[in-house]
Amino acid sequence: MSIAEATKTISVVIVGVGGQGILLASEIIAQAAVNAGYDVKTNEVHGMAQRGGSVVAQIRYGEKVHSPLVAKGTASVLGSLERTECLRYIDYLAPDGLAVVSSQKIIPVTVSSGSTTYPNIEAEELRQYFPNLIYVEAVEKAAGLGNARAANTILLGATSTRLDLPISAWETAIRNCVKPKFVDVNLKAFKLGRNSA
Repeated sequence: MSIAEATKTISVVIVGVGGQGILLASEIIAQAAVNAGYDVKTNEVHGMAQRGGSVVAQIRYGEKVHSPLVAKGTASVLGSLERTECLRYIDYLAPDGLAVVSSQKIIPVTVSSGSTTYPNIEAEELRQYFPNLIYVEAVEKAAGLGNARAANTILLGATSTRLDLPISAWETAIRNCVKPKFVDVNLKAFKLGRNSA
């Protein structure tokens, strides 16, 4: 690793809707970076999260980080737990950045009330916007482990393939951030996510 790479600040943006575990996912990333010896800053915007609204978490880590805010066009990874939320935050991703997108659809109230329509976007269309894309059926894979709520950790596993943090730092972060009775399933989910990438 060059000196420039060693001092570079890495930016990650995780998005989705309320209730998907975005804040837990951001906490795990931040803790993994701390475990690896980096300075870390985070920022979360909850908005109308409890009503199914958009949620965005920003994580920045490096030798010395001065701000938690990710500048547009600089994120190494954009992780999205909902299929179309990634498009709302596309301008944060660096030109060579990786988008990790879950196939899950969450229909907002504006669609179910008939005010608007849900965009019919599949993986092929997303690749037009994101040349570097990992498209993962996170909910289905997590359900196969017996806990669909571990979809956020499946996404983290796929995301981790782009972030230069040791596996041990991730595993320790999961053990520290997840309730003890869910640690084992989340460790399995993380590994499954990495293997899916």
